[in-house]
Amino acid sequence: MAHDFDVVIIGGGILGTSISYFLSFLNKSKKIAVIEQAQNVAFHTSGRNTGKVHAPYLYNPEKKKLFANAAFHGFEMWERYSRLHDLPFKKDGVIEVALDKKGIKVLEKYLKWGKQNGLEEKDIELMDKSQLAKIEPEIKCEAAIYVHKDGSADYSAYTKSLMKDSEKNGMTFLLDTRVTDVKKENSKWKITLDEEHEIFAKFLINAAGGEAVDIAHGVGVAKELTDVHFRGEYWKAPSEYNTLTKTSIYSVPEFPDYPFLDPHWVIRVDGSCEIGPNAVPVFSPYGYNKAENIKEFIPKMLEMLGSGARKAIFDKQFQELAINEIQSSMSKSAMVERVRRFLPKIEADKITEKGTAGIRSSVIDENGKFSPDVILIDEESSFHILNYNSPGATGALPFSAHIVNHLHTSGLVSSEDMDAQCGPWKFTEIIEKLERK
Repeated sequence: MAHDFDVVIIGGGILGTSISYFLSFLNKSKKIAVIEQAQNVAFHTSGRNTGKVHAPYLYNPEKKKLFANAAFHGFEMWERYSRLHDLPFKKDGVIEVALDKKGIKVLEKYLKWGKQNGLEEKDIELMDKSQLAKIEPEIKCEAAIYVHKDGSADYSAYTKSLMKDSEKNGMTFLLDTRVTDVKKENSKWKITLDEEHEIFAKFLINAAGGEAVDIAHGVGVAKELTDVHFRGEYWKAPSEYNTLTKTSIYSVPEFPDYPFLDPHWVIRVDGSCEIGPNAVPVFSPYGYNKAENIKEFIPKMLEMLGSGARKAIFDKQFQELAINEIQSSMSKSAMVERVRRFLPKIEADKITEKGTAGIRSSVIDENGKFSPDVILIDEESSFHILNYNSPGATGALPFSAHIVNHLHTSGLVSSEDMDAQCGPWKFTEIIEKLERK
């Protein structure tokens, strides 16, 4: 293994791998490595989500501007990339339902946001319940938004394909390798791997997902921020339900300022259906099981009590929502019942198999508020990407291009050919589209 690199990316999720993809085309003479602690890329959150290519109607164009812009362009980029590599992609739409008058007001807001974020009249429409019943007779609601420009994908397969493309251009991937220490030494980053090996880098990109805040803290960055982790669980529906609806169904979230979601009816790219995800508070970005959460409980609670997160966890509304999510984890019926409110034909007794759980991490600021948008932090020789959440997979390609362009224009990482052909796109053309919208 080479010991000296120009750039090291910590994190082989869909974001870190997408960054490596563009850097590999723009910097063919530079030595660049991606470090991923799991045995493969996209092993955690990037490969354990709903698999949706989200249209940007759920995202406030002011508070989540970067996410919304990336999601808008991400749909077309993933569609094109999937065709090039013969990967699964299905434009199947999504329906967001309102179950009461308050929810209808939210749908009207989402319609406005979607159009502000670039969706056209043909991409999104508001329907009353009689209009919807003609298309989806099994759905019970007061009104709905039908979003036609929404799709299903396999982000794990996409990320593995991006890794192969990057490796062809000379990128190094260190899989099954954990970063155990990062420190500055003689103007370079000394990165300790698995507590024994050392590599050195001129520049560090922190795209570590659930561990991004911890890595930032370790090098003295973003000390005022902390993160909290939520496990999203799924239940698989039997095949007899695969034709119950034509599209995935979401319901309007009652408390959008918190990272809790009412479980969705999810149709995956292979046609199978699931209920989920909920958002169960856990104490580790790898808190899939009881043992891991017990191990991390005390250190995580001490961290949260000593930060702005203290205000959040003692907020009564947050506590009530957290308890509801825990109940949905302990009781299959509680989780299924949330979906039965708009799909009453579903019977909990017929749902017996759990899906693959994933964990997402949200950042809380010093005032105890959940940060609504991604947080990007420039340092002299490092760049940190914090709070990269949904629709993170949807927007990973354009967002990564944005980051690479930012690093270049800021003089942090110089690129050799900004007009390079990056697979099906010229890099400069991607940036021009991002800047137009």
